Amino acid sequence: MLRRILKRALITLVGASAIAVPIIVPTMPQAADWASILMYHRFGDSQYPSTNIRLDQFQEHLAELKKQQYSVLPLGEIVDKLKAGQPLPDRTVALTIDDAFLSVYEKAWPLLKAAEFPFTIFVSTDNLDKNTPDYMSWKQLKEMVDAGVYVGHHTARHAHLPRLPAGTIRADIHKANESFQKNLGFVPGLFAYPYGEYGSEIKQIIEETGFKAAFGQQSGVAYAQHDMFSLPRFALNENYGSIGRLRLAANAMPLRVKQVMPSDNVLKKNPPAFGFTLAEDYPNIRQLSCYSSNQSGGTVPIERLGKTRVEIRLSKAYAAGRGRINCTLPGPEGRYRWFGTLFYIPRK
Repeated sequence: MLRRILKRALITLVGASAIAVPIIVPTMPQAADWASILMYHRFGDSQYPSTNIRLDQFQEHLAELKKQQYSVLPLGEIVDKLKAGQPLPDRTVALTIDDAFLSVYEKAWPLLKAAEFPFTIFVSTDNLDKNTPDYMSWKQLKEMVDAGVYVGHHTARHAHLPRLPAGTIRADIHKANESFQKNLGFVPGLFAYPYGEYGSEIKQIIEETGFKAAFGQQSGVAYAQHDMFSLPRFALNENYGSIGRLRLAANAMPLRVKQVMPSDNVLKKNPPAFGFTLAEDYPNIRQLSCYSSNQSGGTVPIERLGKTRVEIRLSKAYAAGRGRINCTLPGPEGRYRWFGTLFYIPRK
């Protein structure tokens, strides 16, 4: 029954990388080498349901994460332990917020302080430099930093990076660095791609610039062997922010893969010839299901080559913009293993 519910939810919501499935989790934290990273934007601002979470939803999320089986840790600590191969508690969760909207300061922060949860705000500096309405000020952000809130880098102007030349991307990051240094006294070491969009060249720029890790907006679980410059996050918003979805994300486990093709998330061929090799033995691999945002009506056909290679041949091209593929596999205790990818499809 649970698998049928998951399948229906995935078919409906794969385009938003969101599902709504309740999960029972009776066990205490165990050692793990993975974590679920959650992503929010706006709070209590129903004008923008695609990026907003209602306050009653968010309060329900925080109450769930206060339960004993979860460990909410700072994002930087999680990255450091993953890179060092050090263990994390099972069901480790990080909270991240993109864009530094004013509702973060006014509505989310009081709730997060009351819950005593660490969180990271990824900031695009131009909005603060220009005093853009509906965004926080540098003074407000500095107040949060002084109180222990973490800040991440989200470029200066929050542009679609795959549309920009490499030199422009570097200049934009440099501009943001100067603003961070001037207003906060430091440059953040963690980076989030605007809109979750990146390709091989962009990842290389971020790594060469000196960041420790970078995060997208594809669903999935970060784990020790994961590419540290394409770490996944589960998006939560007003339309797809049920307590079932929160539980699914917070309890998710990694579907470990390697040799993912295409190797560049900025598509040169549309639809792509998509595939990956399993990096771990899964006895129930026949239960693997994959879903594509350009495919209506359910799962996409999977072809298995040998014991470890999985290939998907999409018959329909993606529209310009973003496209997603999510693959899930039932795990223990009603949990799900998860691997997701996000493509950027250039306009012709």
